[in-house]
Amino acid sequence: MSELTFEQMLEESLKTIHTGEVVEGTVIDVKPDEIILNIGYKSDGILTRNEYSNESNIDLTTVAKIGDTMEVKVLKVNDGEGQVLLTYKRLAADRGNKRIEEAFNNQEVLKAKVVQVLGGGVCAVVDEVRIFIPASLVSDTYEKDLNKYMGEEIEFVITEYNPKRRRYIGDRKQLLVASKAEAQAKILSKLKVGDVFEGTVKNVTDFGAFIDIGGMDGLLHISEMSWGRVENPKKVFKVGDTVRCFIKDIVDNKVALSAKFDDENPWKDADTRFAVGNVVTGKIARMTDFGAFVEISKGVDALLHVSQISKDRVEKPSDVLKVGDEVTAKIVDFNESEKKISLSIRALLEPEEKASDKDDADADVASVDIDAVIASESESDTASEE
Repeated sequence: MSELTFEQMLEESLKTIHTGEVVEGTVIDVKPDEIILNIGYKSDGILTRNEYSNESNIDLTTVAKIGDTMEVKVLKVNDGEGQVLLTYKRLAADRGNKRIEEAFNNQEVLKAKVVQVLGGGVCAVVDEVRIFIPASLVSDTYEKDLNKYMGEEIEFVITEYNPKRRRYIGDRKQLLVASKAEAQAKILSKLKVGDVFEGTVKNVTDFGAFIDIGGMDGLLHISEMSWGRVENPKKVFKVGDTVRCFIKDIVDNKVALSAKFDDENPWKDADTRFAVGNVVTGKIARMTDFGAFVEISKGVDALLHVSQISKDRVEKPSDVLKVGDEVTAKIVDFNESEKKISLSIRALLEPEEKASDKDDADADVASVDIDAVIASESESDTASEE
């Protein structure tokens, strides 16, 4: 039997490796851009920064040290210079694919750091697998600038798993929606009609304002903002304002609010304060072709019909009055149930008996006109809300 040379015995003692094979190696040297491993082969293995991780600026001396053992995949047995090229990230990606598949099948919530912000969304990496989260699924609200998520750890679920096309889609939005729904359900279970809040205005629309009442929003409708008339909510509130309000109603998961507290009701004791015959002073709040509405108390408007402005004939109220003018008039009609009050300056200028006999017809016209204007304004408000 022929004796083997030392070189032959050494060659036989070394294992054979193949491209794609997973091997274990021991770190024998580390540089910022590469790791050298003894893999039990005649040549050492080279693991470059690009094949360690998708992070291009990683310093490999911070992730490995001499003596560490690592599992890697053989990328190329001979790179042309007799060196074995290794990859760690591709092995991790292979294992990551299985991890992502399991998460997809089980709808598991994953957590990962955002490593890239793109025009149409963000990318996060789970076990070296890049997950793309479209902009529409990053948040439950519109996000103009996604850069704020760069470097942040976020939670998401996998909604599309296609390893052949390397297409992995994540969804963060559904988690946020579910979380908010759960939080709102807890809050709703503790709320009751009549509860008073110091809420914060979140949004203002033409029909009302949405108020944060401690974790969920309630709607303060334009009709519930004040005992007086509110023409435009945006002139009354702005985002960030603090509003004292109470819960008027709860239907399903919607909360209706009101700022019309009973103790501030201007119609309280109105039958005494606004009795027929009383003389009041107020400011013209708005004008119509048939009269002017005078605010005689905060939240209480009374109609001064054109026929009751002067003992002389007045064609249009705007001929003699303008918004903001202060006028003194007598209350000639009071209807508490319908919250209607009629005024007359003319009654102060003429003897009571004469004015009463002469103006019965005018009073009837004034009453009809009040009904007409209230109906007209109600239709206008309804159209505005729609």
